[in-house]
Amino acid sequence: MSLSNIKYDGDQEIYQIHGGEAISIDLKSGDSVEIVDVEGDQKCSIIAFDSKKTSALSSLSWNTKPNNDSNKILSSDCSDMLKAILDVNKIKSNDLNSTELFADSSPADTRQSFGIKNDLVCVFDAKGGPMQVDQQNSPTEILINVLRKNPTNPSDRLPEPLAKALKEIRVKDSSAVAYKVKAGQYIQIIDVEGQQCSDFQAFLVEDLNNNEELCLDPTVTRSQMLASYPAPGTHDKFYNQNSIPLVEVIQDMVCRHDTFGVACNAKYYDDRGFPGHINCTENFNKSLADYGVKPRRNWAAVNLFFNTAIEECHSLTSDVSWSRPGDYVLLRAVDDLVCVSSACPDDTTSANGWNPTDIHVRIYDKSNNFSSATAFRPDPQSIPTMTKETGFHKNTSKLTKNFDNYNGYWLPLEYTNLGTIKEYWQCREGVVMIDLAPLRKFEVYGQDAEALMQYAITKDVRKLAIGQVVYSAMCYDNGCMVDDGTLFRLDDNNFRWIGGSDDGGKLLRKIADDQGLDARVKSSTDQLHSVAIQGPKSRETLTKIIWTPKLQTSIEDLKWFRFTIGRIGGEFGIPVMVSRTGYSGELGYEVFAHPNDCEAVWDAIAEAGEEFSICPLGLNALDVLRIEAGLIFAGYEFCDQTDPFEAGISFTVPLKTKEDDFSGKEALILRKNSPQRVLVGLELKGNEVALHGDGVYIGKQQIGVITSATRSPILKKNIALCRISVSESEIGTEVEVGKLDGHQKRLSAKVVRFPFYDPEKTRVRM
Repeated sequence: MSLSNIKYDGDQEIYQIHGGEAISIDLKSGDSVEIVDVEGDQKCSIIAFDSKKTSALSSLSWNTKPNNDSNKILSSDCSDMLKAILDVNKIKSNDLNSTELFADSSPADTRQSFGIKNDLVCVFDAKGGPMQVDQQNSPTEILINVLRKNPTNPSDRLPEPLAKALKEIRVKDSSAVAYKVKAGQYIQIIDVEGQQCSDFQAFLVEDLNNNEELCLDPTVTRSQMLASYPAPGTHDKFYNQNSIPLVEVIQDMVCRHDTFGVACNAKYYDDRGFPGHINCTENFNKSLADYGVKPRRNWAAVNLFFNTAIEECHSLTSDVSWSRPGDYVLLRAVDDLVCVSSACPDDTTSANGWNPTDIHVRIYDKSNNFSSATAFRPDPQSIPTMTKETGFHKNTSKLTKNFDNYNGYWLPLEYTNLGTIKEYWQCREGVVMIDLAPLRKFEVYGQDAEALMQYAITKDVRKLAIGQVVYSAMCYDNGCMVDDGTLFRLDDNNFRWIGGSDDGGKLLRKIADDQGLDARVKSSTDQLHSVAIQGPKSRETLTKIIWTPKLQTSIEDLKWFRFTIGRIGGEFGIPVMVSRTGYSGELGYEVFAHPNDCEAVWDAIAEAGEEFSICPLGLNALDVLRIEAGLIFAGYEFCDQTDPFEAGISFTVPLKTKEDDFSGKEALILRKNSPQRVLVGLELKGNEVALHGDGVYIGKQQIGVITSATRSPILKKNIALCRISVSESEIGTEVEVGKLDGHQKRLSAKVVRFPFYDPEKTRVRM
């Protein structure tokens, strides 16, 4: 196996490969295999060879006939990953045949399956290369489901090592193991079978040598990090009682752990009617005795994978762990340490899924350079991917270390020597660059592509011209929002949807399938990354460097909500798509390019904008800009329980002029006729800023909630967006923002017109 992208569903193994990748899987006689083209139109070939390195395709027992007969492999057709697999197995490509599994136009969720007669190795090669900005041939996901005749024991299912391990430590269920690590070494703590808690503690070797037993302290850590649990990124360290950092969190596949309580102990079980039950505290005492650590009745500990929470009533609760088989936390030792890890023995609650299992620990050398990452799952059943770096990360990482995980990618919050206020004013007065690569892109094409988009979004797609962009809502049948985004019309039957959520693509595929539409919806997020160029000097900046062919609109002539195809660096330069869109309330553009070209694109734009003092802008400043401009954000102004009217974008729902049916239309007609809540602007008195989630009151009654708020530098006021009862939404209505419990502290405010800044949007139309 060449990749570790695997998850287990009972006895079934599920492997994931993306377009352009290949994977090899050892298969045994009696196994069965199913291959799934998840999004459609993704070519995938299969190669099979036996122990003698000879082709074994003929030994596959097909349940459905593949797309074509076997053909000789041409070395020119082999991807780098496929060549590497063949090289490892000492096989020449011209010695083998391959079979193409899917047709050129296979629908989403097309499947092929076969059984295995003899032991062999199968190599699956998902074809694909870089997608140009004006094309829609995005390479996409292939899933391979393997059902073993003789499944592996769950306790043997470990993820592939991240590198060569210095030490492998198995912590058997209901036990603990103490071990030493040196400064800079990495500690990977793996939940082997899933839903198994593991207490972790650490001591400085130097302290133990001096008879000081100062260990990792959750309370000190929370105070230092201002977080219940440190996570990869800025808030990443665990401290001892003297506020000395012991370990930092490098990678985390769960991000839900306990730092509120103590390791389970004898009293915990005694009080609950289980006297004499084995416990983590006694296991800690036994294993740490070898290092001279005195026994304790209670051990403060970080309980990895333990799912606890503080309820609104301030009580501590717990439930089944979030961890799946093979999930892990990767720590780095800041100094020489003695560590201890347990596999919690609690079989009396749901903490370990009622079934204590093993924990596995791997130690890696400090010479490794593992990137910070957390697991990203678009939905609970997805195979996780670790946080990615955008195509612009090489540029932005030279300018700041302050990154946050946004939608599965690292994005800067602020830039060193600039900061939110400086970045903000540069956008309002000059020009800035914003990394927006995580926006989700979907290629929609086919004979019925227009019909699909006409039904899927609220705006009237039939009125959309080629080269035009429209902002719209996408709704479920009940009228509540899936996402908001922009639709680009590339040609008569070719569209590109750009939103914030993977759910948009899933809904598009569902609609196409339910209605029998001849349309494909393929993810292209990893093929198109974007940088926003915003501010009054944005046009002058891009005009210098964007070349456009005669049949494409020049940057000087590009109107609001239009796009063009061009190049940076002349007729034979880097291909880009440029749209006159943005998220700042200023004149602005977005430049889309393949990630391989992003570093050069950033540098070219930075050089072109140098005379205008161009600077990068992070998420913190972007939030101030978009609130001033009255622009909405998922999870704040809307969710899947909010309709477009409540989200403040009623203009995206043309109920009077769009005659065709669309998703949620009937529900939206009813909601418009009987509105309950509406989004308004608030202007607050004083200097204290409201926060997302603060209640809004008139007297004792809560009549609204703050969705977003900021202090506006240009307006010199505290402003907020608020979802409020329709009956209290008139401009000028006096309200109060509740702090603390909502009643003990109030901030005076009044309903005002929004957008707060440039309400007629004259600046974006300049």
